[in-house]
Amino acid sequence: MRTPTAARRTVSFLGTLLAALLWTWTAGAGTASAHAALTATDPANGSVVASAPRQVRLTFSEGVLLGADSVRVLDPRGERVDQGAPEHVGGRSETAAVALRAGIADGTYTVAWQAVSADSHPVAGAFTFSVGAPSETSVAAASAAGGIDPAVDAFYGIGRFAAYGGFVLLVGGAVFAGVCRSSRAVQRVAVGGWVALFVSTTVLLLLRGAYAGGKGLGSVADLSLLGDALSTKPGAALLSRLLLLSAAAVFLAVLFGTHSREDGAPAPERGRGTAWGLGAGGAVVAAGLAATWAMAEHASAGLQPWLAMPVDVAHLLAAAVWLGGLAALLAALWSGDTVRRAAVERFSRMAFASVGVLAATGLYQTWRQAGFSWSSLTGTEYGRWLLLKAALVAVLLAAAFLSRRWTGRLADVAAPRAAAKKTAGVPAGRAGAGDPVRAAQLARQRAALAKAEGRRRRDADAHRSGLRRSVLAEAAVAVAVLAVTTLLTGTQPGRAEAEQKRSGAPAARAAGPAEVSIAYDTGGTNGRGTARVTVDPARTGANTVDVTLLDASGRPVDVPELTLSMTATEKRIGPLRADLKRQSAGHWQATDFRLPMADSWQLSLTVRTSDIDQVTEIENVKIN
Repeated sequence: MRTPTAARRTVSFLGTLLAALLWTWTAGAGTASAHAALTATDPANGSVVASAPRQVRLTFSEGVLLGADSVRVLDPRGERVDQGAPEHVGGRSETAAVALRAGIADGTYTVAWQAVSADSHPVAGAFTFSVGAPSETSVAAASAAGGIDPAVDAFYGIGRFAAYGGFVLLVGGAVFAGVCRSSRAVQRVAVGGWVALFVSTTVLLLLRGAYAGGKGLGSVADLSLLGDALSTKPGAALLSRLLLLSAAAVFLAVLFGTHSREDGAPAPERGRGTAWGLGAGGAVVAAGLAATWAMAEHASAGLQPWLAMPVDVAHLLAAAVWLGGLAALLAALWSGDTVRRAAVERFSRMAFASVGVLAATGLYQTWRQAGFSWSSLTGTEYGRWLLLKAALVAVLLAAAFLSRRWTGRLADVAAPRAAAKKTAGVPAGRAGAGDPVRAAQLARQRAALAKAEGRRRRDADAHRSGLRRSVLAEAAVAVAVLAVTTLLTGTQPGRAEAEQKRSGAPAARAAGPAEVSIAYDTGGTNGRGTARVTVDPARTGANTVDVTLLDASGRPVDVPELTLSMTATEKRIGPLRADLKRQSAGHWQATDFRLPMADSWQLSLTVRTSDIDQVTEIENVKIN
């Protein structure tokens, strides 16, 4: 039978829409690359130059999008000395340069930068250089670098997780309904996914400007920020996702219309041609939705983007068919619907094929983002999250194996008949005749009795109960997999992190506190102990130094005198002495201890336990 004209028109419309969206993403948005990392600076981080440079230049591992304030240069008093907007050097998107005012004075300058990479995540950082000779500076590099507002970051992360979950439920629920079994429980899964994806995408679009610009929640209503967000590839992808969801709503209305059969087979009145047209249209919409992630995140640039984007689309679709179908199967089993063995086996075959696609595409993505070396997997944050995801998928596969065993033991049973034709001895066809209120009451009673009967039969079937429990376990692990996936998409890829470490450029993210433990022995009575020193945040600018002294038994101990200083031996800066003040027994602290540049600093700690017993210990501390 030929596909009806309406179905052909629907497929043609969806194909044209998707082609237009793809053209918009590739031609209408500026080029940018995957999660960028700063790999080089000119002047170099922590360097001392003889004369003032004409400009400051930054080089990233990938391309970045620049704004008017993407690069700021601050003098020791915190005044800006840059002029004009930052620009790409020679049109190369992985570079940024800003001119400096003529005649700037000697001293230490702080360069704060913030940009947006193509994976939709802002990156920021700061470094220092000195003209003539280093000097004290009132600028704290950690605060100058700015970054994402914590509240905006939290809500944006929740929105991204909800978007992934909504996509999985929408696509997986629709595929399960079309191939395996359709019911109200399955319909609720697919429609719930559509709602979650629509709401989360709307929230992400509203937050996008504040997220990329380092603004607070109060700026969400700023229309200029929203306009700036829509002019970028991530913003265009979010808007395109909303447009595709309007087509998905039409698809769901047809799929769960009156012609849908519960066993997933095409109804006779629908016709095989209409079913194929519906399937083709749904595939186009699902692929388009997946492409809104692939064309605006890690896959959009870097190594082999022409291959990485379709691979990412296939990866997302396979995950949705497996995990979303799992949710639909769980909903059907939990509701007490009669799920035939043939329907479960059809889903099992789909899930097996999806796992194969996930394995192949996942291996490619692992190689592309992190490489296959053990150090790239264990020595980078991205690699560690990737290993955790692999472990969770292994647990998921083990649970799926148990589900397959329970599926093999299923026996089809007749659908429960709602205590059904009669309620309280009244024939269903004539119950409440002439009284619409009474008829509605009886209908609700019949539905409640049917539901109770379905649950009773469900709980009485040991094999179906076992299958339900194993599918529930799979679904719980699947939620964890989606959470780790969300974190992965917001983490700097392992290749970029490794390249940044090799280059020695300052990291985009704020460093954590530096901690050292120093054993000392003054030689006198009770002269042995341990000093625990913490420098927070271990960055150029203001730091807080905490020193805790413990005696040989591990208890806090006071001493008559304690001094601490730090020296940058290679740069011949220092010693800079920390003004330690006693806070409590065995605890000293110095606030606003300023370090002018990033380097490996030599920490000298002098402990005096009596008038004649004293010792000085030295350790190295890395300051970023």
